[in-house]
Formats: sequence, structure tokens, C-alpha cells
Amino acid sequence: MRMEMKPIGFARTDAETVPRHWTVSDVKGMLVIDESYMEGLKDIHPGQRIVVIFHFHKSPKFTPHFLVQKPPHRNRKAGVFSTCSPIRPNPIGMSVLQVVSVQKNTVYVKGLDMLNGTPILDIKPHMEFARCQSVDG
Repeated sequence: MRMEMKPIGFARTDAETVPRHWTVSDVKGMLVIDESYMEGLKDIHPGQRIVVIFHFHKSPKFTPHFLVQKPPHRNRKAGVFSTCSPIRPNPIGMSVLQVVSVQKNTVYVKGLDMLNGTPILDIKPHMEFARCQSVDG
């Protein structure tokens, strides 16, 4: 099976370095979305959180050597699927960002942990508490 994904936009920031994870980031930046998708941004508002799916475009090619890695904040090695390492079989990342403002096709955000130029694959709403409703209501 072959899958193909195309970026809907790119992350932009003036920060020279970004934290390893969004939970410890105060970095401000923007998500510049292709104008053909601009209408899809119409219900994103300042103050809300969004989930951003992106491509770790600067990560080295994954090999079985990377199945176990030592994260910089741990004192032992761990399996890749229990880490936030950008070196993954499918180099896909996820961040939950705070929306500062939206202007046309640009979403200004806080909490960025992506490098300048990172390809954005998708944006989803962040759901703190999802309610499940039974069939009976």
C-alpha cells in the first residue's frame, strides 16, 4: 500500500531553536496555510487550542537501529513508540498549540515546537473532554 500526503501549509518562526515538545514551549510562530484551504480556517478563534499534525522533515531516515532510543530527558533507553522522538518509522509529529489570532490564511500560535519550514499536514480541534453519547441518548 502506498500513501501520499501533501502539506496544507508550513510553520514559520523566527526562533533559532525550539523546545523538544509543545508542553514546555512558549515559542510564538505562525502556521501559513495554502490559500486554497483558507475557508477551512473560518471557525478557528483566538484562545482555542488546535492539534497540528506535521512532518518531521529534518529527521534522519528511520532504520531498525532507531527502534530503541535514549531520549535526552531520560536516563535509560526506551522503545520509539513510548517516546516523542522525531526519528520514527513514519516521521509524523503532533502538537497542541494555543491560537493567538487568525488573519486570512495565517494562524498565529503559541507553544510551537516545530522548526521554521516544517510542513503542516492537518489541523484538528483539541477536545479536552469528549462526551460519548449512547444510542439511547
